[in-house]
Amino acid sequence: MMANEIRLIVGLGNPGLDYAKTRHNAGFMAVDRLLAKRGGQFVRNRFGLIGKWGEIILLKPLTYMNLSGEAVALVQRFYKISTESILVIADDLDLPLGKLRIRQKGSAGGHNGLKSIVQRLGTEEFPRIKIGISHPPVSVSVIDWVLGRFSREEWKILDPILDQVVEACEYVVVKGVQEAMNRFNGL
Repeated sequence: MMANEIRLIVGLGNPGLDYAKTRHNAGFMAVDRLLAKRGGQFVRNRFGLIGKWGEIILLKPLTYMNLSGEAVALVQRFYKISTESILVIADDLDLPLGKLRIRQKGSAGGHNGLKSIVQRLGTEEFPRIKIGISHPPVSVSVIDWVLGRFSREEWKILDPILDQVVEACEYVVVKGVQEAMNRFNGL
């Protein structure tokens, strides 16, 4: 097995109906769509919600966003997965709605879920796919924005992007992160 072969795909979000379809749950929505396309379903266990795509584990941590690293670190240790083999999907305020960006590694950029993962894994050396959710209007706090639901108009933009994120995940798995960056970062 290659060192950078993806073995774990983590979608970030918050558990529960109160957070379903919120901007901060874009990562959950992406892995839901990926697993649905692959004909699988999530099963709850001590790590969170786990699904399988062949040998690849899909994880939706149930620790809430700010503690996502706890679940990711547990799965990493249990399955003996290198950090470079963990692909994380998260929302990003700094990207316009309708954009996605793939990165080989990098800082958390103020995202609490990514901060938690970086802290628990002790490295920023893991690939990620960021889903743009745009900055909030001046009158709306960041917390209210990320925990708010997408409007009907925003959903029309996000829905096809989630399909693109699924395609990007498949591309990362088959061709690698660099090829996926070349293919998707310019869109």
